[in-house]
Formats: sequence, structure tokens, C-alpha cells
Amino acid sequence: MSTLTPRIVIVSRRSELDELLARHGTLGAAAYFLRQRGRDLAEVTARHEALKAALTEVGAAVPADWRRGHVERGDLPRFLFAPEDVIVAVGQDGLVANVAKYLDGQPVIGVDPEPGRNPGVLARHRAGGVAARLRDPGRDCQERTMVVARLDDGQELYGLNEVYIGHAGHQSARYVLTTPEGARERQSSSGLIIGTGTGATGWCASIARERAAAPVLPAPGDPALCWFVREAWPSPATGVSHTSGLLSGVAELELTCESERLVVFADGLESDALELSWGQRIRIGVAAKKLRLG
Repeated sequence: MSTLTPRIVIVSRRSELDELLARHGTLGAAAYFLRQRGRDLAEVTARHEALKAALTEVGAAVPADWRRGHVERGDLPRFLFAPEDVIVAVGQDGLVANVAKYLDGQPVIGVDPEPGRNPGVLARHRAGGVAARLRDPGRDCQERTMVVARLDDGQELYGLNEVYIGHAGHQSARYVLTTPEGARERQSSSGLIIGTGTGATGWCASIARERAAAPVLPAPGDPALCWFVREAWPSPATGVSHTSGLLSGVAELELTCESERLVVFADGLESDALELSWGQRIRIGVAAKKLRLG
């Protein structure tokens, strides 16, 4: 057991104002850009200040003897989390999902800097409640099911919401799909989505609404996944008989690539993707590890 004091790692992403200044250089140029699109700099500035205030309040809540770290969303693939870390994600729900794939049992506290604007499904706390939460960060944590994708060369990718497999440009992806029941079908589609119960309120929900025969989507803690093939194309060489289903327990979906290059990414982080080349196989199933949501 580690004798190190805990380290709090605050995760955030650049505000829209930060992005505008990086692109346009000055507030005046940013304001002009927004006006051309019917928007107001004051609204963007207010959201920026709300994020700054939340980050300041979270920082002040950290016990004096704790170590500290801070990482931006774009740097997550290069950040090394330690077993004793406690993570505080300050931002929208999606930021919690972004950091989850890099963790292995560390508790995550999601902080919503703009209550009422965001759904607050994963970012469930306000900045003012962090101090009390840090007194016992592991208490009453929810366990959320995660999805794992494994390439035949040993590479792995985890996701809290969903994994996408398809063409990098969302063009037609060609592959052979093998279901847990052993059915095999050569398909051409705009990709596959394999989602958890947490992700079932997002991308998977959008697809399921349009499918008369969509499976019942799992709950966030259920050890099960739902999967959908997007826009499967029927042709003499490709079929559309197997386009959705559930995975539970140790059941896995298998895909053999028949394109020059397919990508695999989780939770919208396209910058941290695996690549599949012709003949490579990938298996997707329920991950052994879970997110501990504080």
C-alpha cells in the first residue's frame, strides 16, 4: 500500500475564449469574429470567468499537505496518473469521459462550472462541494461499466461512453463482422458504435431512436454493452443482417479489417486513436476495470 500523500489532479480544457484568443490574437478580433456570427463576446467571457472561478475554488479546497497536478484535455494521452491520485474534472460531462479511459480505479469527481447549462450526469458536483468530497473521496463512488477494444497485436483502448470503429474520414469502412453467436457477415458501412450504459444517453441513444428493432439499452452500472452498425450498405458482396445487439459478460464482437486503414477511438478523442490495417482483427467487449465516479 502506498505511503504517499494523495495527489489531486485537476483536469480541465481550454475555454472558448482561450480558443478564440489563440486563433485571433486579440479580444477585439475575437469580438468581431463573434459578431459576424450573431454572438456576443460578453457571453463567452462570462463562461470563461465561470470556469476560472470554479478552478480557483477547487484549488483552494485541496488540503495543504496534498500534492497537486493539473492537466488539460489535449494532454491526457501523455499524462501519467498514479494509483494514489484523486481526479477532479472541472467542465462538462464529456470531460469526465475523456479522463476515464486513462484511469484504473482512481476516484473521479466531476465539477460543473456552469450549473443549469450542462446536464450534470457525470459532472455532478459544484465547486463549493469539493472540499467536503475530498475528506473521503472514495466514499459512495458509483461504478460505471467501461468498454475495451483489443487489437490482435496487443494494443488496447478503453472508453466510458463508446468506442467508434470506422474510416478516418467517415467514408465506407469494409470489414467482416463476427457476432458472439458466431454469425459472420462482410459489411460496408459508415462504422460501428459500441457503447456502455453511460454512453447509452448519448450517441447510442441517437441511433436507437431511429431503429425499430433496437435492443434495450443497458444502465450505467450494467455489465453489458450495446452495439450498432451505422448505415450498412446492402450489395452482392456485403450484407445488412447483423447491425445491432448486446454484449454481456465475456461476450465479444470481432471485426476483421478489409480496408487499407480504419481508426478506433473512444469518447470523441480522435487524437488518441488506434489504427487497423488490412487483415487485422479487433475484439470489443466489457472491460474488467470500471470508472469510480465520486
